[in-house]
Amino acid sequence: MPPKPPRRAGSARTQRPSPDGGSAPPAAPRVEVGEADFVVLCDALKVSESVREKAWKTYESLSAADGALACDTKKKETWGVCIFIVAIDLDEVTFTFTELLKSIKMSVGTFFQFLKEVDVNMDTVSTKVDSTVSRLKKKYDVLFALYHKFERTCGLIYLEQPSSEISAELSSVLVLKNYWITFLLAKGKVLQVEDDLVISFQLLLCVLDYFIKLSPPAMLKEPYKSSVSAVTVNGSARTPRRGQSRSSRTAKQLDTDTKIIEILCKEHDCNLDEVKNVYFTSFIPFLNSAGIVASNGLPEVEVILKQYDELYLKNKDIDARLFLNHDETLQPAVIACSQLERTPLKNNADEEINIVLPQTPVRAAMNNIQQLIMILNSATDKPSDTLIKYFNNCTVNPKDSILKRVESFEHIFKKKFAEAVGQGWAEIGSQRYKLGVRLYYRVMESMLKSEEERLSVQNFSKLLNDNIFHTSLLACAVEVVMATYGRNASQSDSTSAETDLSFPWILNVFDLKAFDFYKVIESFIRAEPNLTREMIKHLEHCEHRIMESLAWQSGSPLFDLIKQSKEREGQADQPEPTSTPSTPFQHNHTAADLYLSPVKSPKKKASGPPLSATSPPDVPPAVTPQTPQKPQKSTSLSLFYKKVYLLAYRRLHTLFLHLLSDHPDLEPLIWTLFQHTLQNEYELMRDRHLDQIMMCSMYGICKVKNVDLRFKMIVSAYKELCNTNQETFKRVLIREEQYDSIIVFYNLVFMQKLKTNILQYASSRPPTLSPIPHVPRSPYQFSNSPRRVPAGNNIYISPLKSPYKFSDGFQSPTKMTPRSRILVSIGESFGTSEKFQKINQMLCNSEGQLKRSADVGAAAPRPLKRLRFDIEGTDEADGSKHLPQESKFQQKLAEMTSTRTRMQKQKLNDGNDTSATEDK
Repeated sequence: MPPKPPRRAGSARTQRPSPDGGSAPPAAPRVEVGEADFVVLCDALKVSESVREKAWKTYESLSAADGALACDTKKKETWGVCIFIVAIDLDEVTFTFTELLKSIKMSVGTFFQFLKEVDVNMDTVSTKVDSTVSRLKKKYDVLFALYHKFERTCGLIYLEQPSSEISAELSSVLVLKNYWITFLLAKGKVLQVEDDLVISFQLLLCVLDYFIKLSPPAMLKEPYKSSVSAVTVNGSARTPRRGQSRSSRTAKQLDTDTKIIEILCKEHDCNLDEVKNVYFTSFIPFLNSAGIVASNGLPEVEVILKQYDELYLKNKDIDARLFLNHDETLQPAVIACSQLERTPLKNNADEEINIVLPQTPVRAAMNNIQQLIMILNSATDKPSDTLIKYFNNCTVNPKDSILKRVESFEHIFKKKFAEAVGQGWAEIGSQRYKLGVRLYYRVMESMLKSEEERLSVQNFSKLLNDNIFHTSLLACAVEVVMATYGRNASQSDSTSAETDLSFPWILNVFDLKAFDFYKVIESFIRAEPNLTREMIKHLEHCEHRIMESLAWQSGSPLFDLIKQSKEREGQADQPEPTSTPSTPFQHNHTAADLYLSPVKSPKKKASGPPLSATSPPDVPPAVTPQTPQKPQKSTSLSLFYKKVYLLAYRRLHTLFLHLLSDHPDLEPLIWTLFQHTLQNEYELMRDRHLDQIMMCSMYGICKVKNVDLRFKMIVSAYKELCNTNQETFKRVLIREEQYDSIIVFYNLVFMQKLKTNILQYASSRPPTLSPIPHVPRSPYQFSNSPRRVPAGNNIYISPLKSPYKFSDGFQSPTKMTPRSRILVSIGESFGTSEKFQKINQMLCNSEGQLKRSADVGAAAPRPLKRLRFDIEGTDEADGSKHLPQESKFQQKLAEMTSTRTRMQKQKLNDGNDTSATEDK
């Protein structure tokens, strides 16, 4: 149903008295725009005339493109979205985000999803609105995660029905309200970074500690009750002493009794020193500035409410107090709530259905931090004796310069961290930097040991006196720490949400070029085998960010290297082949190769063509035996182009499958144009994004091949890909300081530069196709990744993921049920012997095929013994009997345990047999 034409009805404004006491001149009649309900909504949100008019026009254009938006069920929601968009674009926001959601009766999750659906055209939602939505979403994710953690934690602290001696004024509802609003106020006043989950949670623990000490012991569960009782006996925490400020009293109290904060930190795997630091440097100053006074054991709610209300109205965002009421506007999208990892449903309806809940964002963040700390337990923030030996072996000892550099960057980092998070958090920044320094020395030592084994030398004077190498290595170590602590709440669903401290923030702190930082990433990962999957994935994401855009920014050394390579080799106008499908990509470069390049090519390689997978601009296509020794080339540039080509093709192939799977013949054409642009028209990448060139290449080839593919379709598919940003296609550099959409870039820049080349694909003699790059396995292996059993069987093997409680150490897993300790899932019931036999048969066949393919011509390997599961409860392999009183589940469990042990022994024996055969 199309929208009704605008209704314009004159209505005089209510006259207000003038400041001098006289009556104000009559206001101009206001022209009402839109339907009556639209006017009511605008009045409720107090929007300006300009916002009303533009919002209605936006609604008209949207409903004309999609009539469903004008139906009665979606009309009001669409109006709200249009008002939101226009108000932000015009900087005339007169309402809070929660007020908007209440007015149109939408939840946060639904609103974000609907806004994404409404943006059918690239110009509907501006990058300014995208940025605002991103900030709101990150803040909501953090608040949502923290509230649910807070609610569960309070359930472990407070009794649901305390004894009758407790005043009715101290109900659990009132306690929760005091807790939560005090935390919200502290978070808003103290933290400049709204979406830092770890710091926010540490602050929440400080609030919990403060309130627990103010609570009557009769309200508390153990062990908090005993701790508070001990404090009360030794000196009441609620009795003020004259002549002492609250700050000094609280500091002394915490200093003499840290039992409660210790319990909280141990329970949640938090670093005690960090939380105490937050308490003294941030929470106590907040209490003093807020003027919070305890009354009847708790601060006065009215005082806290008034201050938070002022903060909320100032920020115009989410009213997080509504979490206490489980308000519908703060509920996540239905899809997000249903994404639980479930074990297969059982056949027996009487049995309990197991639901394996994923880790909460807070728990995942704490576990990641504990893993990092345990890796660094044996490391120090000073060079080890081994490193000192390497330093002493250098022609020029680098020790003094290294120590000075580390000290200098500590001051810079501490200052920048405080500017980003808040001045009270400088010491927290210093603690994180020192963790990074420990990792820096640890990885440096590992790198040097590897280089010594590879080159059989101990003098690394040139590398260890290279300032860029050290700055990059230190920055990479600190980035790993920052990413571990900076885990965002929305990252629990594998998205790459960014915070104010996210990469590339670290590059600005260290004044480091992205291209130089990229050189150390792969070597860093190889040198530290204990990095977790999350850490490795983050560094790989940083590498991709650099290759797709950061390395191509103006001022990057990359352009100088390409220019020098072109001039040196004289190949500026000659296209060069990319990697071929048959040539594997080698990951054998070290940090020394990249930071000390350009290097001289080995003489042995001067007699024939190179064996590299890719020939970027600095490598000639071939070398004859008569050619004299090649001039110096840049190893770092060569490897960079190889990786860029691989990343570019992966991105192109993914988008191609979404859009053009019915035209497989077009993929090599698009890739050829894409690769030609990166290699020969590399200036088009300056201050632009790799994906912009990819989308233009796809559109250009489809255009000349008369395939109906519009930019709108390309952009719609692109938005669904992982790790994409709408700014990539909404804000593209056209010329200096002028930006526009991807369509304008194609017409005014891309097409003008490559018109001749693009038209060749429509001729009878198209350009020679570039070979499709060989896509290797990632050099970054993840120990936790499920592996597919060979020979085409649909069976995957995944390492046991024990939920260790890190406060007890790696060797002490938390208590697990017998079922969760060893769990086999076949998609139905626990399984019958026939099903296990089928799986057994497939595994045996796969193992045999794998061994035969790995060692052709060798003696035939012994097949694995068939696993047998006896229905009566006897394992034929070891003859063990089961007691008659044992349940079928216990019997099956015992069989599985025995089978697993036997398989491990047999694997070990097979390995020994193979080694013995090789020795012969």
